[in-house]
Amino acid sequence: MARTGRKKAAGEALLAPTPERWSRREVERLPRAIADEAGRPARPFHAPDTLLQMERRHTITVAMREAGETFRALFRLANLDPLRALDPAKVPETVRELHVSERQAEARRQVDGVMKAFGGRASPAGSCLWHVVGEERSLKDWALRAGWGGKPMKPDTASGILVGALGVLQAYYGL
Repeated sequence: MARTGRKKAAGEALLAPTPERWSRREVERLPRAIADEAGRPARPFHAPDTLLQMERRHTITVAMREAGETFRALFRLANLDPLRALDPAKVPETVRELHVSERQAEARRQVDGVMKAFGGRASPAGSCLWHVVGEERSLKDWALRAGWGGKPMKPDTASGILVGALGVLQAYYGL
């Protein structure tokens, strides 16, 4: 019995985040177990995203975070995530075989509507929503890439743009 417990503890230690990540507080355990690939209960770790961190610091409201998560869900459903590896079994033989489902097309129309309301992807708020909320890049990364006049954006400015965008997004969704 003790041997089984040691094996289980050793297995969990291999899957646990490194001490460096723990010290930076980039990860935390989920409050309850979820099913792994085989359907067994697992005690996973996750990294809190930008919206959750901002809500915990009381920078944004719960409704603003919910609006951001709604946009993120639409973004994923629309399959607008950055390039990633494809399952070779699902790659079509010709470009003509590429198919967008009706749900995907509707999600893309909704994301497009949000982007138009925010002045497009080239506007500060639209760009921030697209990259930080949709693509889940860090706010710092977006600020460095989306600088104005060839200079990186200050973190406070980037944070303000995101807070403003989430406030308008909350009103857009009627939350």
